[in-house]
Amino acid sequence: MLNKIVLAMASLRLASGTIEICAAIIMLKLNQIDKALVVNSSLALVGPLILIATTTIGLVGLADKLSYSKFLWVAAGILCLMIGILKK
Repeated sequence: MLNKIVLAMASLRLASGTIEICAAIIMLKLNQIDKALVVNSSLALVGPLILIATTTIGLVGLADKLSYSKFLWVAAGILCLMIGILKK
């Protein structure tokens, strides 16, 4: 039987992939660089949101198994990822 936490995380990733594929199809249908760039730019918001949501679900599932020090290390790693993604 599938773990509910793993199922939720995988579902978010499948939804993210579906959004990416739909965006690519929309870009092809629009066939204009400026409009395709707008579609691509909107994907820049989806990726980090899916990352945060998936990681949050995973951490909630592990919350009872992680010590506070390990939880802080995981949080620091996520913070580093977000800084790397969002910093210009």
